Amino acid sequence: MKKFLDKFFHISEKKSSIKTEIIAGLVTFIAMCYILPVNASILSDPNGMAMNSFGVFAITALLGAFVTFIMGFVANYPVVLSAGMGLNAYLSYTICSASGYTWQQGMILLTISGLIFFVFSLTPVRKIIIESIPKNLKYIISSALGAFICLVGLVNSGIIVNGATIVELGSLLNPSTLIALVSVILCFALTVSKNKIVSTLAIPICIVVAATAGLITSTIMINNGSIVQDNGTWVYTSELLSKFNCKLPIAPWLDSSVKWGINGVDQVFAYGLFTDTYDGKQFGADLVKVLTNPTSYVAIFSLMFVNLFDTTATLLAVGRNSGIIDENGKMQNYQKAVLADAVGAAICAPLGTSTVTSFAESNVGVEMGARTGLAAVVAGFMFLLSAFIYPVFSIFTAGSVTAPALICVGAMIFIGSFKDIDFSDRIVSFTGFITIIFSILAYSISSGIGIGIICYVVMMLIAKRGKEIGTPIYVIAGLFIFSFVLTAIMPII
Repeated sequence: MKKFLDKFFHISEKKSSIKTEIIAGLVTFIAMCYILPVNASILSDPNGMAMNSFGVFAITALLGAFVTFIMGFVANYPVVLSAGMGLNAYLSYTICSASGYTWQQGMILLTISGLIFFVFSLTPVRKIIIESIPKNLKYIISSALGAFICLVGLVNSGIIVNGATIVELGSLLNPSTLIALVSVILCFALTVSKNKIVSTLAIPICIVVAATAGLITSTIMINNGSIVQDNGTWVYTSELLSKFNCKLPIAPWLDSSVKWGINGVDQVFAYGLFTDTYDGKQFGADLVKVLTNPTSYVAIFSLMFVNLFDTTATLLAVGRNSGIIDENGKMQNYQKAVLADAVGAAICAPLGTSTVTSFAESNVGVEMGARTGLAAVVAGFMFLLSAFIYPVFSIFTAGSVTAPALICVGAMIFIGSFKDIDFSDRIVSFTGFITIIFSILAYSISSGIGIGIICYVVMMLIAKRGKEIGTPIYVIAGLFIFSFVLTAIMPII
């Protein structure tokens, strides 16, 4: 088996090991499995698309496994895919809620945009975009991604919260915040240990520590009534803690909202055509309504652009260390690398979930040494299992548990790329600052990259260095401007 895996995935050739790939795949899954309940929550929100949460959860897990297997087996890259954060919220709250589309109509729009994205991926368009971006901009994008991943971990764990000063340090009276912060500090300390095994396994060690401490704490607090479940959400009951969010892992046997097996798929699959409340006649009427509404075309192109730039940005960031992007900035095995998210984009809506994309958390595995598709296959297998036995993995979705992986890996990515930026060029320096700060404050990698590239082009033109910019960069800047305009006007059309 070892010889087969080594030969099939070219593990030795890529200077990795089966053990490293398996551990990296497991940790990557742990770092991003939060997307399963979060995506289900967003798409099932009564103020958004109001889909069946259990159905969305199951389909998200199964589709994530399928496209990640494609990435692992076909492309042989350690990149894991699942439903993209940001695009799911945009679909639910902007397109469906603000513009008045039903969830079935929203999925029809997503199907059309996904098919366009699929065509873009099969043609040289995405490859041209990736390869036209200068090295310094790629380093900047990777740095911004690292900072963004770190912020996600800080916010999800409650270490950073909304406050009187926009954002502020979370209260250490909150048990989940305290556990998260201690585990992050421990993780940073272990990564610099002189013991190679300890430093290599620093992240999984701290994840286990955080999960264990969190489970013990939450179980004690549930038993004494300090934590109760309110409408599917766990909240503190004591006056001292009631204003804080509980980010602790909850034991599956204590959480009534955690269910075993596949549930609710018929409610979301094929636009709900297999239910008693929606039929072919209603689907036909929805299709006509979508195609005859001018707003639909704004929504379609907006969804397509958001997906295009989100997936491209992630591939750029992950690609530098995983082998997707070579030292000359060229994309290796282009068609294989983009096949997974292209297929996912085309089939996600009919199956019953939002668009899948390459996940930034894939860098967790890459930083741990993953270089082949075996890591992706391992993560994909875990997604597959989670669709049936999610209670086993539910403890790893808590913010206090994922914090060590997200924050520490984000820091590693940021430092690794930031040092390579040519700060002797003021335009590059300003572009780096703008891209990173907007990615963080806008809570969007695509927004940060878009504003950064637009500013880069403007500064280069004013400095009379426009000839140094390739035509694709001008096109990309224009498309970003167009995308920002579409996003801005969607809620008011």
